[in-house]
Order: sequence, then C-alpha cells, then structure tokens
Amino acid sequence: MSLLRIAIAQMDVKAGDRAANYKQLEETLEGSWTQSDVPTAVLLPELWDVGYVIDEAGKYGDRNEEHAAEFLGRLARKYNCWFAGGSILALTDRGALNRAMVINPEGEYIAHYDKAHLISLMEEDKYLLPGDWRTHAEIADIDVGLSICYDIRYPEWQRLYAVEGAKVLLFSSEWPKSRVEHWQVMLRSRAIENMCYVIGCNRVGTTRETVFGGHSMAIDPWGEILCDCGEEPHMAFVQIDTDKTDKARDFLKTLTARRPELYREF
Repeated sequence: MSLLRIAIAQMDVKAGDRAANYKQLEETLEGSWTQSDVPTAVLLPELWDVGYVIDEAGKYGDRNEEHAAEFLGRLARKYNCWFAGGSILALTDRGALNRAMVINPEGEYIAHYDKAHLISLMEEDKYLLPGDWRTHAEIADIDVGLSICYDIRYPEWQRLYAVEGAKVLLFSSEWPKSRVEHWQVMLRSRAIENMCYVIGCNRVGTTRETVFGGHSMAIDPWGEILCDCGEEPHMAFVQIDTDKTDKARDFLKTLTARRPELYREF
C-alpha cells in the first residue's frame, strides 16, 4: 500500500478546558468527515487537549493518557481511521511530557512520541521532560515519523527519520502568527531536503495574548504545496502516494550520497 489520506484538523484550543476541546473535535469530525477506501490518519495540533497550561500539569495533565486514549480510541473506531500525531499534556510518574499519540482503527493506543526539543521561550524546559527517541509508526504499511512543533528547527532530527525509512513526516504545532512564515518555510524545507511528504497541523486562536497562526500544510517530496488551511478553523483531506517519495529519492539519491563522517561534531 502506497496510498494514505491525511485529515488535517486545524482547530482552536481552549486553555485548560479538555471537555470543550473534545467537543470541538467531535463536532469537527461530524461536520467534515468524508468516507474513503484509502486508509486515513487524522493529524491534530500540539497540546490539542488542554493547550499551554504546562505550568499546571498536575491539575490539567492526562495521567498515563487515559482520557485521550479512550476518547480517540472511540473516534477511531467510529470513523475507521488512525490518529497519528496531535500531542497532549501527558502526566506520568516521572513528570509531565508533551506527548503525541498513535491510535489505530481498532481504537488501540499503539505508540507515542515525546517532544525531544523543548523551547525555553515557552518555558517547556522548566515544566516538561524531554523525549529522547524518534517514533516511527507503521500506518497502512507506510513508515511515518512523528515530531512536535519546535522539533522542526532541528533538521538533523528529521534527516535521521528519513535515513531510517520514513516516507512521511508529521508535525503537530502551536506556532505563533508572528513567526508563521518560519513554519511555512521549514515545512517545505524538511520536505525538499528529505524528499518525502511533510504534513503540519498548527492551531488557530489566541491564548494569553499569543495569536496562533494556523496555515496547516501538506507538502509533497518536491516541495509542492498540496494544501494550506489558512488562518481559520478548517479540516482538510489530502491523499498522498508514497511511491512519489521512492521515485524522488531514487532520482536524486540525496540520502544514499550522504557522507555522515563529515558531519560529526568534534
């Protein structure tokens, strides 16, 4: 299987209000969902469940992802879809993490990715634990790599995903409108340099005077913009064919021509 449909759920996020955010996602799916014979993976924004209330993780965090796993599992079964990416404020015995989840169409929680690069501007390094591994998810036999927001500024992290076989890179984000052009440029750059599909879901709306920029996007392996969701709540469906990733990589051979012995830091 080389075909995959991505459903990008660009939405507002109400800080500290899990019930409202769950309701919003349910209403978005009810109002926008279209059936397809192609397997579908839904991509949500960063911290879509409670937003940036990381300084109160003990109050708002989802312990062991129990709430999100049950909620997304039910929706996955209802719509016969995957959820891949879309992070939550997860609370574990070790502490709080910015955690992206993978749910299969049977509603099973099968994998997660913890944000590796924490942004001090948002005090993530103060309140969250960093992840220290990459997560590949096999979605309809397609290798998909997961990242979250600030991770996009570290191209070496994405390059390793590509070298390891990822055909699609997914990014969930809460990216501010003031720097949304950086988001757009880096999404295209990560696609072009790794010759793969890149899909980014960013939130819209305002929290604590920060306006978030939207412009969730899907980019093909040659850098072509397949969709741009603008600045309002929107759900977009994009069908991709990872045979195009294989053909692009075979044509330019950028991954096989690498010389990693020259890139080491001493």
